[in-house]
Amino acid sequence: MELSCAPAAPPGPGPPPGPAVAEGDEYESLPSGAALGTHMVAGAVAGIMEHTVMYPVDSVKTRMQSLQPDPKAQYRSVYEALKKIVLTEGLWRPLRGINVTMLGAGPAHAMYFACYEKMKKSLSDTLQQGGNSHLANGIAGSVATLLHDAVMNPAEVVKQRMQMFNSPYKSVLSCVRTVQRTEGFGAFYRSYTTQLTMNVPFQAIHFITYEFLQEHINPRREYNPRSHIVAGAVAGAVAAAATTPLDVCKTLLNTQENTALSSLNISGHLSGMLNAFRTVYQLGGLPGFFRGVQARVIYQMPSTAIAWSVYEFFKYFLTKHKLEKRTSL
Repeated sequence: MELSCAPAAPPGPGPPPGPAVAEGDEYESLPSGAALGTHMVAGAVAGIMEHTVMYPVDSVKTRMQSLQPDPKAQYRSVYEALKKIVLTEGLWRPLRGINVTMLGAGPAHAMYFACYEKMKKSLSDTLQQGGNSHLANGIAGSVATLLHDAVMNPAEVVKQRMQMFNSPYKSVLSCVRTVQRTEGFGAFYRSYTTQLTMNVPFQAIHFITYEFLQEHINPRREYNPRSHIVAGAVAGAVAAAATTPLDVCKTLLNTQENTALSSLNISGHLSGMLNAFRTVYQLGGLPGFFRGVQARVIYQMPSTAIAWSVYEFFKYFLTKHKLEKRTSL
């Protein structure tokens, strides 16, 4: 079953029924069978919106996950952090690195949503004919993550290095050149396995929760912005909180935080998920794995709500537009 598509009418005599409308709502049901290109365009727009609208909070999250922050970059809350950054470092400082994020988010989310939709439909038909399989949703979300992270990981490395306090990089290009020259191409994928280890369960929890909530608050699978926003926000919050320990490790591998590594006499560059886990535990104990959890949840709730609502709208709009063009011919 296509995401947010109304179930197909059973074959039989008589004219086809009109679009189903939930009680109290005036939203039309999504036409089924959206094309691959539709998923890709809708996914790209949704991804860019998701990552840019809440980007300042993402900058705060990166800093709050620092294991040994500079005394000038210690924050008790997201609001305090944003206020302090703007007052001491400038109005535009929380947005540094947003351009490379937009560059990566478009193609990454285009492949991500297209892969998810097609795999989910194929697996649901195999595992639960004519129904919505939670196992299929989880598997499809996990596989789609492999493609997403392959594109997004280098952008994440550059973004997080530019977000850190006292970052030496003045532009995206200078960051890319410096990392390439001093650490090699592999530095852009040093956290890839950790990112996958985090994002595979994140997306499995995310998609299963989203589809579960859709079944209950939008059982007819119509285009209903309220249901997409609520389900997306809850799914994002649950998945974000559950995977924060892995996100802390990913941030350490991406930023190679000098102060933290030096305090443990680690020379060179830290690599590998197990080494990251060990380092986080040595420096922060169990609470260290939940640094920045507040900022991560605050960032993820509106981000996933935006992503799903924008994605569903563009999928609905583009599919409906194509059908109207065919009808008029």
